[in-house]
Amino acid sequence: MRRVIVDYKKLNKNILNLLVEKFPDGYNDNDIISFRNQHNEAIEAVEVKTEDTIYLVKISKRLADTMQNFEDDDEDDNDNTTAEIPVPVDSEDINGNDK
Repeated sequence: MRRVIVDYKKLNKNILNLLVEKFPDGYNDNDIISFRNQHNEAIEAVEVKTEDTIYLVKISKRLADTMQNFEDDDEDDNDNTTAEIPVPVDSEDINGNDK
């Protein structure tokens, strides 16, 4: 089985979908794997698997934001309700008087 380290900047939609499915409420300290890369830098990552690959996705604030935004976008795509359209507020009140 291949092991691939992925930075959030290089996440494709499939890996992001796996992350959101595995961690629908976000990840916590127990989900984080710590290791050192070939440059002896400390790396923290979360793990998601496919049939042939284990992806170690580097942890960052932007990863959490990206997961949340992806989940929100996915919910919006599946939502069949109509969006509320903001109405511009005029400088007159309901009786026609200037505010």
